[in-house]
Amino acid sequence: MTMASQNPRLSVVMPVYNERNTIREIIRRVAEVTIEKEIIVVDDGSTDGTRALLEELEREVAANQTGTNRIRFFFQPKNRGKGAALRRGFREAQGKIVTIQDADLELDPNDYHKLLVPIENGTMDVVYGSRFLGKPPSGPDSWHAWGNKLLTFTSNTFTSLNLTDVWTCYKVFRRELLQQIEIKEDRFGFEPEVTAKIARHGWRLCEVPISYQRRTSAEGKKIGWKDGVKAIWCIVRYRLFD
Repeated sequence: MTMASQNPRLSVVMPVYNERNTIREIIRRVAEVTIEKEIIVVDDGSTDGTRALLEELEREVAANQTGTNRIRFFFQPKNRGKGAALRRGFREAQGKIVTIQDADLELDPNDYHKLLVPIENGTMDVVYGSRFLGKPPSGPDSWHAWGNKLLTFTSNTFTSLNLTDVWTCYKVFRRELLQQIEIKEDRFGFEPEVTAKIARHGWRLCEVPISYQRRTSAEGKKIGWKDGVKAIWCIVRYRLFD
């Protein structure tokens, strides 16, 4: 195999915070997807040993950087939030298309193949991977799922989009369009902010069903009710005022 090119088909931006138990496995799963890509791992000031593990992985990768993957690691000096980590990752991305990958194991990177199709065939500019289209998500339901539905409904009301899953991790962009968006939110407010700005630009957006295995707060899910309250403000701010 040859090395991934300087401008690969896909950039996978992976924000990481305290995911010591899953980070090695999710990087392995992403790397195994048969797409020419770069994987951009941004540690957001982890305190549970994740950073030391990533530093070890960085040394391993440097000694064996072959095949269709190029893996790069970046380390934030302190924890600032998912939006801040994504800003860093987007700035470093060189692929023709950019997607987001959380560092847990809720989503299946093999879904990249179908997520890229609407962009690569020229019919869409942005694709969201919806956990609520097609087969229902597996795992126990929770207030997270109901909160997601409420916030997605609120976002749709302000953006006039007809989405089922604004808070999905899998958001896929043509890189040249993503570079036109200034991301201001440091935490999970990124989700309604970027959706509002996509709507404002009038970019073509569709959803594709993805597989999803829920995890609970006890298993490491980090979004909380305060993020939901902030999300409502972000929906209003970025659609009407910003």
